[in-house]
Amino acid sequence: MRAGWDWLRGPEPWTRRMLAGDLVLAGLLVPLGLGVEELDNGSVQRMLGSAAAVVLLTLLRRRLPAVTLVVAAAVSPFLPGSFLVMILLGWSAGRRIVGVGRALTAFTLAFLASVGFGVVQAWSDHRPVLVIVFSTLMFLAMTVMPGLASRYWSQRRTLLQALQERNGQLMRERVMVAGQARLRERQRIAQDMHDSLGHQLALISVHTGALEVDPKLTDRQREAVGVLRQASVTAMHELREVVGILRDGVAAPVPVEEPRPAARGVAGIAGIVEAARSAGTDVRMATSGRPRPLVAACDHAAYRIVQEALTNAYKHAPGAAISVELRYEDDSLVVEIANGPAAAPAAGEVVSGGQGLTGLRERARLVGGMVHAGTAEGDGFRVAGVLPYGTEPAGVADIADDFGQQAQALGLATAPPMDWAAVDRELAVRRRSRTGGVAMGCGIVFAAVVLLVIMAGAGMVLLMGSAGNAMISRDDYDKVRVGESEEAVRNRLPDGESFLTTGLDRKGPERPEGTRCLALLSSEDSGLATDTVFRFCFKGGKLVDKQAYEVEQ
Repeated sequence: MRAGWDWLRGPEPWTRRMLAGDLVLAGLLVPLGLGVEELDNGSVQRMLGSAAAVVLLTLLRRRLPAVTLVVAAAVSPFLPGSFLVMILLGWSAGRRIVGVGRALTAFTLAFLASVGFGVVQAWSDHRPVLVIVFSTLMFLAMTVMPGLASRYWSQRRTLLQALQERNGQLMRERVMVAGQARLRERQRIAQDMHDSLGHQLALISVHTGALEVDPKLTDRQREAVGVLRQASVTAMHELREVVGILRDGVAAPVPVEEPRPAARGVAGIAGIVEAARSAGTDVRMATSGRPRPLVAACDHAAYRIVQEALTNAYKHAPGAAISVELRYEDDSLVVEIANGPAAAPAAGEVVSGGQGLTGLRERARLVGGMVHAGTAEGDGFRVAGVLPYGTEPAGVADIADDFGQQAQALGLATAPPMDWAAVDRELAVRRRSRTGGVAMGCGIVFAAVVLLVIMAGAGMVLLMGSAGNAMISRDDYDKVRVGESEEAVRNRLPDGESFLTTGLDRKGPERPEGTRCLALLSSEDSGLATDTVFRFCFKGGKLVDKQAYEVEQ
């Protein structure tokens, strides 16, 4: 059972839902086919055969598209109830047969089978040309047209999917190239920082270390020089960490024998405040609210806000009193640093890049917070930051670099999602695609119009042929004599096999009992509302009665 299911499914994924859909299609086609069989006076056995053929061909069309198409074309002349399944099989074969040559071969064999077996089935009617024309038109309309439409739709969908995949690959490659270029630039910046700032900080550390042991210094001076030396060592540690983040995306390890740098978070704010006091600055720190943990990015942002605000106060308002306040609110941490007016003019030129506060605002924005900076009362200055407690975004590194950039913000963590609707619109406006689509659409419309014209002409031919089989003149009627043999009369008259004569023999005067009658229409004096009917009734091999009467149209 399992092997049969796997064979039936074939290489194409086929779920139970698709099987149910095929059964529903078969359930819709079977009643229609039974109606066709009923109109053709089909037997019960032929009806059952048509229903079984429709179900089997519908289920096998995915696995054997070419075989089912040819088989359906061969059996449809003998089982008219299965003819409607040709529409479904043509659609399925058009999209599933791989290769133009194979598809052309399959449809050609199906056409030859349909026309050939149609001629064989209707050979007794002695109208092979009419059968060939009618079979050709029906095959074009109900098999070839659905196959062409299905193949065009399938190829367009495949092309669009390939273009989408290629566009997605190009987008991913573009992100990778941009990431590599960004990484090379970061490595260059890191190297420049290491070569320039590292050298200068090393000189400061060496000179302050030598100055600290100078016996001519007082204890107060020696303490101040020690603070400078410790600040230079701490700066070297932080520079090494920043260089490691820029170069590799991770912080550089600190040797065991070297002292660890101060914590770069809320816990380290007290350390930089104490260092400022040791340098002779009047700094007061206050904390309110219940302390709550922050995610790494917010914790580091709070540290940098305090550090940058203190640096600005040192440079622009030397000697001014500074207050640092940490307030743990219900939903965020508020960091506020305020200083009064400068107590003395700044010594020498103040070096400022003008990017400190801008960097703080960007750092806070990346973690969902904000920073405000402006003048305070008494010509002072105030910096306040609001940072959410929040949770760490998924896929983002715990360590932020000195520029407030995370891996996700840089576009290196994951490729951006594809906007397939935008790809569809982009493909739709391309001239080549538009021209090809218009050409294909015009071709299909032209073929449909030609097919309709041919079918209309064939219908007229069939109507004329049917009329020829159903009409005689008054002279022909008068020449027939009662008592002539049935064979002689039928040889002189049309066979009456036409939809125009259906039911005419039961109208008019009552037929003689036990007779078989042939009803024909008059070709001369039919009125607008009535038709003249000539009826010939046979019994025992002879013409026993003939009648001429009027019937309503």
